[in-house]
Amino acid sequence: MFRTLSATFLTAIILMAAATPSQAQYLGPGDFDHPEIPEQERIAYGSDPMQWGVLRVPQTEGPHPVIVMMHGGCWVGLHRPRNVEPLMAALTERGWATWSLSHRQAVDEGGAWTGTFEDVGAGIDYVRALAETHDLDTTRVVSMGHSAGGHLALWAAGRSGYDDRDDLYSAAPLRLAGAVSLDGIPDLKAHAEQDPNPCGDGYVQLMKGTPEELPARYGQASPAARLPLGVPQLMLHGRHDYVVPWQQVTTYAEEARAAGDDVRLHIVEDASHFEVIAPASRAWREQMAPVLFDWLNALVPARAE
Repeated sequence: MFRTLSATFLTAIILMAAATPSQAQYLGPGDFDHPEIPEQERIAYGSDPMQWGVLRVPQTEGPHPVIVMMHGGCWVGLHRPRNVEPLMAALTERGWATWSLSHRQAVDEGGAWTGTFEDVGAGIDYVRALAETHDLDTTRVVSMGHSAGGHLALWAAGRSGYDDRDDLYSAAPLRLAGAVSLDGIPDLKAHAEQDPNPCGDGYVQLMKGTPEELPARYGQASPAARLPLGVPQLMLHGRHDYVVPWQQVTTYAEEARAAGDDVRLHIVEDASHFEVIAPASRAWREQMAPVLFDWLNALVPARAE
């Protein structure tokens, strides 16, 4: 099922681990080897072994709003759902059902173009089935993603904009109430132009080619190329993010607003790339959580009794 990792991908791992002195104060990939957090329920949304999600439902009375989470990992399996377990547990404690997706990455059989996108779409649409037995509110579903998963969360927000000639077309995608990008990658072309790029050729493996070779594919897959997405968006981003420069998300937010989208961007001054998924960190507790929950509660207020 797993292909051999490329030399470029191994280089990317080394680059990520070798933080500069200014980054040393921040969390890195190695800080997420946490004790196992019990899963409430692991559920398959497709027939492939990689097509499953972990559903956590609050103990409070429903129907519950839902966050669908896409983990990061440069699209090439650097991280899997375990990386975001602490965040999912924290969000569920705050009253949100969380559906954390495993989906095929570019290094998995059947992943990359178009399998990775199909999995994310299918996983989001499966909330309809979950709602039949778990008291979920399908009118209050928000996509969320970290890093490369942030790209997928934003991409998912615009799924209704395809026509039936597009490779990523879906006949009846679940309409999202909003999308949250946590140090996400909103513009694949700008990401491809980064030098150096901590994700190496992850975007090439995902798309099976470069923007110059496959402009039509990038036009379908990059949120920046599909504006307006027509869904409210929140972007939480560390000022010192070494994987996705904050200038990229600032440019995206400006372009999205100009196109008519409702976008809130919050740059966290003392955070890098991983604080946004670390609920135990001071930056998350004091700076990110207030912004996130204010936005979520305004976007999808609690139902009246």
